[in-house]
Amino acid sequence: MAYYGSKGWFVQELKNVGVYRHPVELRKLETYRTAILRNLYFKYVKGEEKEE
Repeated sequence: MAYYGSKGWFVQELKNVGVYRHPVELRKLETYRTAILRNLYFKYVKGEEKEE
């Protein structure tokens, strides 16, 4: 269980959606800073909610 908004929380949420690697650089999510993970989260997780 990770704290809301922490790096681990963003990694967990992205993996729940099926994103295991960075879409461009293809490196594991765990190697990125929180700010980059946050941007990916809003692009792939929050972006899907708006389309529905």
